[in-house]
Amino acid sequence: MAHAVTSKDIPVKGEHLPKSKVNGLMMVCGGIAAIGTIASFIYLAFAQGEVKGTYAFSWLFATFYFFTIAMGGCFWTLLHNVSNSGWGTSVRRLMENVGFVFPFLFVFAIPLLFPSVQTFLYEWMTEHRTALQEAPDKGAGIEAALDARGGQHDGLLIAKLWYLNLGFWHLRFVLFALGLGFVIWKLRKLSVDQDTCGAPGTERLFKARAMSSWGIAVFAVTLTFLAVDWVMGLDYTWFSTMWGVYVFAGSALNSMAIIIITSILLRKAGFLKKVVTPEHDHLMGKLTFAFTVFWAYISFSQFFLYWYANVTEETRYFILRNTENWNLLSYILVFGHFGAPFLLLIRQDLKKNANYMLFMAGYLLVMHFLDVYHMIIPERGPSVGNVVDHDPKLWIDYGPALDILAFIIVGCGFVFFYLRNLTSVALYPHRDPRILESANVNN
Repeated sequence: MAHAVTSKDIPVKGEHLPKSKVNGLMMVCGGIAAIGTIASFIYLAFAQGEVKGTYAFSWLFATFYFFTIAMGGCFWTLLHNVSNSGWGTSVRRLMENVGFVFPFLFVFAIPLLFPSVQTFLYEWMTEHRTALQEAPDKGAGIEAALDARGGQHDGLLIAKLWYLNLGFWHLRFVLFALGLGFVIWKLRKLSVDQDTCGAPGTERLFKARAMSSWGIAVFAVTLTFLAVDWVMGLDYTWFSTMWGVYVFAGSALNSMAIIIITSILLRKAGFLKKVVTPEHDHLMGKLTFAFTVFWAYISFSQFFLYWYANVTEETRYFILRNTENWNLLSYILVFGHFGAPFLLLIRQDLKKNANYMLFMAGYLLVMHFLDVYHMIIPERGPSVGNVVDHDPKLWIDYGPALDILAFIIVGCGFVFFYLRNLTSVALYPHRDPRILESANVNN
């Protein structure tokens, strides 16, 4: 029988990951991210032509991928606090550190504000700007300008004008950063302050729970409309009432994969051994299994309802992704994102095996890569081709190379900020009254 963890086993000042242990990795990742980001910003701001448009989609893909993971970290932090979770106390700081990457990621989202990048990504923005430039009455407003210009899509543009307009889109961009960024910063601060406060008590726990009760609404709004603005907006004629939930399912699932990987690697390095056990692996594995099923449920429901209704504005998304070779990626997601992990995560004993869960978490992150790729990149060929030479296409041959380049740059930035978070505070809330309950959890 395992030795019960007592207060004597918990270091007075907690456990800290020395910066020296990861300093080399941080420098490499920080250097790649800094140089790559500056070069990418310059290129996206001043270049012209098809390659620029192709790279704009690559940059959006990479940025959105890591945003989903950071937002998932915010979700687990909020859920832990609002549910007053006991078992999760040992890994709560990991959740907070994943979530606290969110505000820093907006550095990589800056190119989405460049009009020359928006031209390739968001057709509705180009339509608005063109209509305003060509309007006979410059002071009449965007609705009158669109109405005067005419065209087959202008009815939809006008109908969605209350939401899809340039001023409101840019305002939402700022509000996303400030709103959820403040929530995760404050929750992490309350947690970190508990490590050094005069009397640990429960005051900060109650404050975190109260804040999370409304913070989870901020999270839901931010994730939903960020996904709508940045990804659904790539085709303004398409809409889905399940889109936000679909993105949320992938975010929660793969942020948990990052938390699993981090906790296992830290234990292999000699940290967290007293407070994180195979029981935690099992619990996190069960959550991973649950969200694997939830992702599949939402994904299939969205497809099935649209297939059944057969409404033109709804089915376009799926028709494009089931044309020529794109349908191969759709099949991979059906079996690789759901079928395989469903079967591989059922067994209880395997979820308690650290090496096995390390592999499964890495596998799920690869599937999430393909899932986000499936959301964004099929729109690239038609959009870029239409802007450059009015010749829409389904595939740009050199596109994947630029996708990998952008993914490496933004990914290095994510790793840098995540390691910075990990090394700046204790690895777990060692003065939380529930730390012994978590360390001795059995399920």
